[in-house]
Amino acid sequence: MLIKNSKKIVIKLGSSTVVDSKGNFKKAWVKSLIKDIKKFRERNDLVIVSSGAIALGQNYLKIKKKKIQLDMSQAIAAVGQIHLAGEFQKLFDKHKIKTGQILISPDDTEQRRRALNVRRTFDNLFKLKAIPIVNENDTTATTEIKYGDNDRLAARVAQIIGADTLIILSDVDGLYDKSKNKKIIKTVFKIDSDINALVDNKKNSYGSGGIGTKLDAAKICINAGCHMFIGNGKKNNPINKMIKGKVYTHFIPKISNLDARKKWIISSLNSSGKIYIDQGAARALNEGKSLLPAGIIKVEGYFEKGENILIVDENGKSLARGLSSFTSSEINKIKGKQSKEIENILGYLSKSEIIHKDDMVKL
Repeated sequence: MLIKNSKKIVIKLGSSTVVDSKGNFKKAWVKSLIKDIKKFRERNDLVIVSSGAIALGQNYLKIKKKKIQLDMSQAIAAVGQIHLAGEFQKLFDKHKIKTGQILISPDDTEQRRRALNVRRTFDNLFKLKAIPIVNENDTTATTEIKYGDNDRLAARVAQIIGADTLIILSDVDGLYDKSKNKKIIKTVFKIDSDINALVDNKKNSYGSGGIGTKLDAAKICINAGCHMFIGNGKKNNPINKMIKGKVYTHFIPKISNLDARKKWIISSLNSSGKIYIDQGAARALNEGKSLLPAGIIKVEGYFEKGENILIVDENGKSLARGLSSFTSSEINKIKGKQSKEIENILGYLSKSEIIHKDDMVKL
């Protein structure tokens, strides 16, 4: 099964799956989800994108209104978010699973440099064997710069970390066709006019997304090389039931996630700087290896971490483009040095590679 064999999985939980109609956190359901997760967590990196902060905040503050102004909903989200993270932590702690919280705003995923920093945070949490619990930073987002739903947020997270699979658990079994019997569409290869015509955008009492936002998420995933599943999260052990019952809609990507990432890198029209490398480093790049400081001869231009850089040989011939893990001033300090010397020179160590092979495209 594709889900079990995925190396990186993002699981998106809709408000109705984690919060009941009275605004209470559904502990029994989350416990069953954790049991599902434990079965394949040892060989997978997992991320949970969870809705429900505003619903929990409303319940805690005894607010029953359904329509709330943005500034007030931000305050309610601030209250609910700490409860949501706390509830997850308590339940995961019982299984000796560490969790960490990441609040993301659109700028964090849409700007390359910030997206690279976000990815580093995820990578470090994976190294610490912790599961990131993600939500939109509702407390600072405005209507102009807001995802508006966690379906699209989950897809962006999947894209940034290079996830193989996104699972959206909602209150439906998948995407239904328009027949009288409302059959589940098993596989989708392309979001065309026929698929878009299935949108009804019905929402539950707490959720902000409908099928429309899930199709938006699917578009992101299809182009990012990430498989996406929509399945029912209303019953206990939802992922196990999905796998065994094979009841879901599966959106199949056009290309691999690595190819999609490299397409994203090469899509920049201009590079922010240039790195000259020696013959040894050029051979290493040709063999598909990362760029290390030892092979760097010269740096041209001023650039920050995460910017698109052109790599050239000693004669100025273009070899590759990639996203730099260091600023130009940092590289000037460590060029020609061994990776083990970076920490002593800079006073800290973020990465040993100047440009990682997965962040590089050969020209």
